[in-house]
Amino acid sequence: MISPGVTLGGRYRLDERIAGGGMGDVWRGTDEVLGRTVAVKILLPALLDEPGFAERFRGEARTMATINHPGVVDVYDYGSDQQLAFLVMEYVEGDALSRTLSRVGRLTPARTMALVAQAADALQAAHANGIVHRDVKPGNLLVRPNGTLVLTDFGIARSALVGQLTVAGSVLGTASYISPEQASGAVATAASDVYALGVVAYQCLSGHRPFDGATPIEIAMKHVRDTPRPLPADIPPAVRAIVDRALAKDPGARWPTASAMAAVARQAASSLTTQVQQPAVNGSAPVGRPQSGGPAMNRPQSGGPVVANRPHSGAPASGPPGHPVSGQARPPYPPVPRPVSGSQARGAASVPSGQPPYRHPSAPPMQQPPMQAGKQPEGSGGRQVLIVLAVVLGLLVLLCAGVISFLIKQGNTAMGGSGPRATVVQAAPLEPRAPVASYRLTKQAAAPLSLTHATEGRQTL
Repeated sequence: MISPGVTLGGRYRLDERIAGGGMGDVWRGTDEVLGRTVAVKILLPALLDEPGFAERFRGEARTMATINHPGVVDVYDYGSDQQLAFLVMEYVEGDALSRTLSRVGRLTPARTMALVAQAADALQAAHANGIVHRDVKPGNLLVRPNGTLVLTDFGIARSALVGQLTVAGSVLGTASYISPEQASGAVATAASDVYALGVVAYQCLSGHRPFDGATPIEIAMKHVRDTPRPLPADIPPAVRAIVDRALAKDPGARWPTASAMAAVARQAASSLTTQVQQPAVNGSAPVGRPQSGGPAMNRPQSGGPVVANRPHSGAPASGPPGHPVSGQARPPYPPVPRPVSGSQARGAASVPSGQPPYRHPSAPPMQQPPMQAGKQPEGSGGRQVLIVLAVVLGLLVLLCAGVISFLIKQGNTAMGGSGPRATVVQAAPLEPRAPVASYRLTKQAAAPLSLTHATEGRQTL
C-alpha cells in the first residue's frame, strides 16, 4: 500500500500525492541522499506483468535523461522496488495548464500562442532524440510562476495496455487528445504529438475540447471522422490557421515538424502582443484635433506628455479665463481647458488639483472679461456720457430756478400798489451804464412805498 512516508529505492521518501496520469500516480518526494525535492512517478502495477516492459522502461528512461532542454522535465533516476516501477524527475513549481483552464475558462490568443510555441520547442527536443510523447494534454504541461512552460510525463512505456482506450481512470483524458491515426490503431509519430498540441491550443482558445462524447470510443471515433466546431469569432485569422493545420486528419497535411509549428506560433504571439501594447507606446491619452488655422498638437515621443505648440505671433495664447491676449510665449505652466474659437487648439490638459492656475503678471482681475489692446472696457464710455449729461442737466435746473425766481421777484415789484407792502432790495446791475448812484428805501407808517433818488443835488418823488 502506497502512502506518505514510504521510501522507494532506499532514498526517495514519498511526501504527498500531487497528480495522477495514464501510467500511474505522481508524488512529491524528497531525495534523502541529496536533500532536494523531487517528483516520483509510480507506474501502474499491471504494467510490470507485460513481457518486455521492464527493458523498454529502462531504455527509454535512459534516453529521456539525455534530453537537455529547459522545456523538458529532467529525469534523475528510475528503478523498481516491492513490485513497483518508479521514475524520479525534477519537481517543477507551478500549476498544470489544466488547472488554469478550469479556473479561467479560456486564454487570450497571444497567451495561447506563447505557450504553444514553448511546448512545440520541447516536443522538438524530444523528437530529435527519437522520443514521441504520445500523451500531450494540459495536465502534462506545467507553467511556472514566471510564465515558462515545462513538458512532463512522457509516455516512455510503449505498452499495449496504455494504448487501450478502455483502461479505467486514464483513457478518457487521453482519448480527448488522441490523434486520428492513433485512434485507428496506427503507431504514434511526431505528427501525432503535433495533432495533440493542436487540440490543446483549441481548448485554450475556445474553453472546451473539439470533441466530447459519452465513452472514450465515441470520442476517439469523432477524432477520426468529424470536423471540430469553428473557433470563436474573436480569434484572429492567423491563429485560427495555425490551429486548423495542426488538427488536419492527414498527418502529412499538418505542420511538418514541431519546430515549424513553434516558429509560426511564436510569430503570431509576438504580433498580437505588439498590437496590444501599441496604444501604450503611441500614448494612450487622446489628442485633441486643432481647429482650422490653430496650432497643432505635438505627438509624444516614447510615451511622453502631450503639449501644445507655442502660438505664432499675434495668435491668442491658451490660458485661464480673463487672461489678456498676448503674442508673447507663456511659461510652461499647464494650460486650463476653456472654450476655444478661431485659431485656438482643443485638447489641452487640465491643471492638476491643488495647483493654482497660471496668471500672467499683467493680467487684470479674474472677474473682468478679456480686453483687446487699445480698447476701453465695455460700458465705460456710456457711463462717462451719463455723468456729463447729469452735470449739464443739474446746471440747467439751477439756471432755470434762478431765472424763475428773478421773474417772480420782478413781477412782485411791478405790482407794488395792489399787493402787500414789502421791502425790496434790488441788486445793482451787473453792467451799469449810468454813473454810480446810491439807493435808499424808506418805510413810513400807513404811507405808500416811496423811493428817494438822490442825484446832482435834486430829489424826485
